Amino acid sequence: MTTPDVTAWQTPTAGEQRAAAQPYPIRPRGFTAESVRPDFPVLHRTVNGHPLVWLDNAATTQKPRQVIEALAAYYGAANSNIHRGAHTMAREATEAYEAGRAAVADFLGAPSPDGVVFVRGTTEAVNLVAQTWGRANLGPGDDILVPVLEHHSDIVPWQMIAKETRARLVPVPLTPDGEIDQDAYADLLSSRTQLVAVSHASNVLGTVPPVKEMAALAHRYGAKVLVDGAQAVAHFPVDVQDLNADFYAFSGHKLFAPTGIGALYAKPELLAGMAPWQGGGNMIESVDFGKTTFAAAPHKLEAGTGHISGVMGLLAAVNWLTSLDREAVAAYEEGLMAYALQALATVPGLELIGSAADRIAVLTFTLAGQDPATVAGWLDRDGIAVRAGHHCAQPALAHYGLESAARASLALYNTSDEVDRLVASLRRLQQSA
Repeated sequence: MTTPDVTAWQTPTAGEQRAAAQPYPIRPRGFTAESVRPDFPVLHRTVNGHPLVWLDNAATTQKPRQVIEALAAYYGAANSNIHRGAHTMAREATEAYEAGRAAVADFLGAPSPDGVVFVRGTTEAVNLVAQTWGRANLGPGDDILVPVLEHHSDIVPWQMIAKETRARLVPVPLTPDGEIDQDAYADLLSSRTQLVAVSHASNVLGTVPPVKEMAALAHRYGAKVLVDGAQAVAHFPVDVQDLNADFYAFSGHKLFAPTGIGALYAKPELLAGMAPWQGGGNMIESVDFGKTTFAAAPHKLEAGTGHISGVMGLLAAVNWLTSLDREAVAAYEEGLMAYALQALATVPGLELIGSAADRIAVLTFTLAGQDPATVAGWLDRDGIAVRAGHHCAQPALAHYGLESAARASLALYNTSDEVDRLVASLRRLQQSA
């Protein structure tokens, strides 16, 4: 499809050129990290006197210059509110905002842009479904199945709505290697099951569950399936129709886009039946003190002024990512993870958490004799950014008898040299103990 290039707003002729502007040209097939690293300004800074090694990608990804320039172009030459203005800049901003919605629909394999709702991120998307669809469809005796590996944002909203509706939240256990126990899952499904909420990739174990098969089994019982795609979308292509997901959510900031923007996909018939979550401008057709008529989906679920610049950044990020050979990117990351697993195995006292057969490059570990926060602080002295703590996945860590762990998470711009720096620093830490 043809979408506007928001960087074109830096030129006086943008009004005429906007509709014809193309996404970024498709790059040659194949992929190397070195081919994209120049696009990321922050990767060329130093931290504590060392070149930055960014291994905190599961928390947030860095932003390519194309996204940064898109934000600057919007605020520098095209800042306007959307949908309600008749002037030129309002029309331009509205067209680009809706082009962002269309680009997200294409990116997810959704049948129509009308199935995409802009939200602040995955957390807001899950809460939106819980408070709209959940409040209307859950009741006493109903079950919500949630695997133990889930992020807190896919547990707490269901706890809250289960308490309100007197439904039951049912945890699905894990196997020792960190995969969802599929036999237990099948046993827990029943006519009482109304919803299955599952991540497409775990932020703490890296596990990629068989979501398509899990959805097919849930649908046999009439249950709906919500997929948390926050960790998945940056690592491999997603097709919500092939998955047959009823709901799919992701956050832009884990997809090389700005913070504060994300998207919820929902099947059209579900979205049409969901009541507005918030009231205000933009989500109405007409208002008087006797009656308010709401706009059609998705706008009825987008009250107020949206994160317009965030959508411009998300559009730029999607265009940038889809200009790459996604299969080659996934193969590169798989190879880098295999290299990292072998290299980390040489660190004395290091124990990796989770060993699922199908996983993304999330490497959560403990180091004998070292507190995870101490590990992260030591690595930071060498310019290496990792995360330490419970990673908003306390039940998953508790499965391994842990309250905290360190986590190095890889992205497409990371290299084997950076893995070597991580391993060398960890070995020095152990030698200094």
